[in-house]
Amino acid sequence: MANNQYINKVIYGGDTLIDLTGDDVAASDVLSGKKFHLPSGEPGTGTCPYDADTSDATAVAAEILATKTAYKNGSKLTGTMPNNGAVAGTISTKAGQYTVPQGYHDGSGKVSISSTEQAKIIAGNIKSGVQILGVTGSYTGEAISAQAKTATPTTTQQTILPDTGYDYLSQVTVAAIPYTETDNTAGGKTVTIAA
Repeated sequence: MANNQYINKVIYGGDTLIDLTGDDVAASDVLSGKKFHLPSGEPGTGTCPYDADTSDATAVAAEILATKTAYKNGSKLTGTMPNNGAVAGTISTKAGQYTVPQGYHDGSGKVSISSTEQAKIIAGNIKSGVQILGVTGSYTGEAISAQAKTATPTTTQQTILPDTGYDYLSQVTVAAIPYTETDNTAGGKTVTIAA
């Protein structure tokens, strides 16, 4: 028998003692380093690493959930990432921010405007036609009454205010200071400025 031929089937006295021809084993099916025979009868060496090859893994403990374990480069890692579950937070000012804590979140956490501030965001508190956070305002202002007045200059300081029943002055008209010139007996002019 030639050196490069292998026996894969043995029949003795009409009985089949060894038959490798129907086997379908491959090197990747046998543990790494273990010896076996291929269907051809040729000896083989297993290449299966028994478990996944973790030599190219890149995870670190901080990226694995706390108390959970994993393997990397043949070493066991225990996670340190905090489990925050459902985190909730509120914002109560216009420029308010919520800092999301580092770690794992289960996806059901929520951040919202505080209930106290939500209660203020109603149509009656917002100018008509202005929309804030989806609420369109209806406030048009309180009923107010304006007064126009006329004032006559005097020789003393005056404070012009609206009369009772009015909220403000829409305008103040200050009359001109009366000024007259008349001839006098001395041949000159007499100027009269009335205040």
